[in-house]
Amino acid sequence: MNLYHQYSLPHLLLRRLATLVVGLVALPFMLFYRDRSRFYSYLHRCWCKTSTQPVWLAQAERAAADFY
Repeated sequence: MNLYHQYSLPHLLLRRLATLVVGLVALPFMLFYRDRSRFYSYLHRCWCKTSTQPVWLAQAERAAADFY
């Protein structure tokens, strides 16, 4: 039984396109913002999200496979 819903390909493409557009539009403002790393970290999480599963949990599950 899968606890998390996988997003469809069109949903992923729209999410990544929106992330790219927001990142590019915000770039001129973020160059002078002190805490820009938090903003781009959030955009990276939006880019990596492929299901309703939290990104940190998906990455932790993938990293565990490297050790076992």
